Amino acid sequence: MNEFQIFLKQYPTYTKTESIDDLRKKDYARLDRGEHIYLDYTGGGIYAESQIEKHQQLLHEHVFGNPHSSNPTSLIATEFVESARNHILNFFNADPNEYLAIFTSNASGALKLIGESYPFSNGRYLLTFDNHNSVNGIREFAHVRGAEVTYIPVMLPEMRVDASQLDLELSRPSKNGHNLFAYPAQSNFSSVKHPLEWIEKAHAHGWDVLLDAAAYVPTNKLDLGKVNPDFVAISFYKIFGYPTGLGALIARKSALAKLHRPWFAGGTITVASVQGDKYYLADGAAAFEDGTLDYLNIPAIEIGLKHIESIGYDLINERVKTLTGWLLDNLTQMKHNTGEPLVRVFGPAKSADDRGGAVTVNFYDRDGKAFDHRFIESEANKVNISLRTGCFCNPGAGEVALGISRVELDVCFTRPGHKDVMSIDEFRKCIDGKSSGAVRISVGMVTNFNDVQALLSFAKGLLS
Repeated sequence: MNEFQIFLKQYPTYTKTESIDDLRKKDYARLDRGEHIYLDYTGGGIYAESQIEKHQQLLHEHVFGNPHSSNPTSLIATEFVESARNHILNFFNADPNEYLAIFTSNASGALKLIGESYPFSNGRYLLTFDNHNSVNGIREFAHVRGAEVTYIPVMLPEMRVDASQLDLELSRPSKNGHNLFAYPAQSNFSSVKHPLEWIEKAHAHGWDVLLDAAAYVPTNKLDLGKVNPDFVAISFYKIFGYPTGLGALIARKSALAKLHRPWFAGGTITVASVQGDKYYLADGAAAFEDGTLDYLNIPAIEIGLKHIESIGYDLINERVKTLTGWLLDNLTQMKHNTGEPLVRVFGPAKSADDRGGAVTVNFYDRDGKAFDHRFIESEANKVNISLRTGCFCNPGAGEVALGISRVELDVCFTRPGHKDVMSIDEFRKCIDGKSSGAVRISVGMVTNFNDVQALLSFAKGLLS
């Protein structure tokens, strides 16, 4: 029995996803043509050739003008922009009477909109250790406005949140201000899926909820008819690869009404005066979309969403789940001749419904000493494997996973000469040579068995 047969015996539902193999041959042929082993889907999705063709055809057929006008070319651009906006709401089953879709440059741009506009004064900002830096960065706005900022830790080995502490903090919102709770639906570090049930639990105590869905929605359906966060941040390139530079903030209208922007720009106002020193913001999404929208690329969002709909999340999720399970099974069994394990997994070590397709590890030598994550990436590059290393813009999860203590960090950040600038090498010296990052291998929509086998073969080459 060969390895593929063994895999199918352990994960028989993989055969239900064979249509993805056909799709890969037709729409993603450049992967195999270029002998690419692409395992960085959490970093960015891969676009289908048909997406590009449909978008090019659209640009060939129409003349588009800046939407901020009522001339014929502006109107056709506005028509396509609004069609894409409506399709986003439909894709996430968001009631248009309750939600708005605001175009941003990416998920980070969506998160910054919340940070700069949320009424933090006398309130609280609650977030998990496990968050992208764009969510962590909101704390700087909160600090400036005098809000209390609180982090909920994650616990090893699976890097899940301390539920009792979360319940405690949610039960004590500020009585004198607004309260915002932010967390990722799926960790971009450990791939843990955090419970969507937290949303209503937070609402019950009077919190607004900011859900970072950037790592979740590429392989999971987010149904805003079933769960009702106040704000959702997404990046479209992570879902279907093209276009880059576009994301969205999907916001409940009632929550959006609480936000106050600290400035105005072209496109965000109805009236602005120089001599009168006054301005009036536009209503709804327009108040948050600065300047001219990327009106030539926005139609490609609808094309991409329809592409995902044609495949179906059930199929995508099943493929990711089975291949992730095989990857974890085999990586965790690899040992050096000394008995030392080759890898240590940061996060759940078994495939399950409550984890995604990113497997984050560090590799260790025969004596149990960690290989530098940059060395692993360099070696993977030589055999055309694309994976990602570092802390993935998620320092809270990284610090817990890598055993970096608060005391070490306090000493590190208060050393003379480190006030303004610090390199990765300097940081490693500060933390006594501990690993400053990890290796993330992420499975995605068009990953196949051969991709995973290539990674496992690479891993075996590190054994002694």
